[in-house]
Formats: sequence, structure tokens, C-alpha cells
Amino acid sequence: MSWTTPHTFTRVSRALLTDPEDTQPHLTVAVEHGTRRLSPAECRRALYRPHRDDALRPAIWRQAVADARCEPAEGPGRRTLLLVWLALPAMNRQLYRILDLCRVERADLEAEAVLGMLAALAAVDPDAPGVGGLLIKAGVGQMWRHAARVRREVPVVDLGRFARARDAVPPPAAHRPWNGRWELHVTPPPRRAGLSASLRFTEARRRVEGERLGALAHGAGLAELAFRARRHEQARLVGTLVLRPAGRRR
Repeated sequence: MSWTTPHTFTRVSRALLTDPEDTQPHLTVAVEHGTRRLSPAECRRALYRPHRDDALRPAIWRQAVADARCEPAEGPGRRTLLLVWLALPAMNRQLYRILDLCRVERADLEAEAVLGMLAALAAVDPDAPGVGGLLIKAGVGQMWRHAARVRREVPVVDLGRFARARDAVPPPAAHRPWNGRWELHVTPPPRRAGLSASLRFTEARRRVEGERLGALAHGAGLAELAFRARRHEQARLVGTLVLRPAGRRR
């Protein structure tokens, strides 16, 4: 099971809705006969349900923008989170459209959308007509501009990753140290029964003894000496080397 960092929209939702509903930031909006206190979930239903209240919707956006703008910069930012969270469903529609048209990272798009909203929030008038739509358009426009920049970029090779991948490739078989084993590949004759006789492999005693001497010399740190002292099988015998177990009498 793999775990990945959640995207910006998911993190906004978790940060706002983790606490119980009665401790979440509520909006007190002005309605025709006084005021009405709405929870985040009630605000979103009023904004996006099929049969919307055309008088309540602008009141929610207006109050949400006013509360976010009046929130102190050093505060927890819960009013700003509420405003962003209310705009997520509208921005999600354009997010998926961009993802279908462009090869761009979703995490980058979501971060750009939030940045676009926050930049517009600093200059928008809460009493402006359609203030909620203005903020949503700012976030969506930021996503489209980022997608356009990505499409103009020319992909290049990540040199660091390429070098690490190249260094991780094992050396060719010709340069690998021999592990003392042999591989046998047999191609049977083209008949249903396959091989018609057993196989037997023999090796000259002199070669076996030579390999044993070489292994002993290598273990004793005398591999270079044994290599320089080797002789051709057809050369003249000049001496004999006798191996005995250590401690045995000569």
C-alpha cells in the first residue's frame, strides 16, 4: 500500500471539516427577515443545489468574502479556508477539463487555483456584484495560464536522474567476476524424444590441479605470484610443487 501527499483541494477540505460541525466557522448572512447562521455544509448546499435561492447565494458569497478579508494575517485562516472551500466545486469542473486537454500535474493546477483566488481576494470588493464568481474566475484563469505555460515548455532529460540510472546498470557479463559456477546450454536434436544419450563431462587432472593451486594462491594473497609463475602445458618441466595439508609431516 502506497501513501501520497494529498492535493491542495483535499487538504483544504480536511483542514476545515476535521473539527465537529459546531466548532467549524459559520456564516451569519443577512436575509429578508433578519439574519441566518449557516454551517459550511449548509452554505455549500445553498450555493450548488439544483433549486438555489437566488437571494441567499449572493449573501453567502458577500459575507464569506467580507469575513476572509477581515481575518488577521497572523490568525488561523479558517475564514479564508471556508471561502476557498465554497469555491472548490466550481473550480473542480474546470480542473478536470484542463486535465483532459493538457498534460499537466493536478497538484500544480490545484495550487495555482488557490493562489489565484487569494491574489484576487486582496483586491476584490465584498459588495461587488457577483463577487463569488469573480474569485472563481480568478482561480480558474490561474489554472489555464499555468497549463498554457506548461504546454510551451520543452521537456529535457533530467541529467542527475539519467546519471544515477546509468550508474545503477550492472556491468556487462564480460567484466563481472566469475562466481565459480558454469552454465550449460544444450540444444537437443529436432526429435520428439530429445536427447538420445546421457551427457558426461570430464576434465584433465592437470587442469583441475591448476585451478586448485590458483584458488589456494589467491586465498593466500599470492595470486599475482602464481599468475607470473604459470607455465604452458607444452613447456619443459623445471620443478614440482607439492601441496600437503597444514601441519602434516613432510
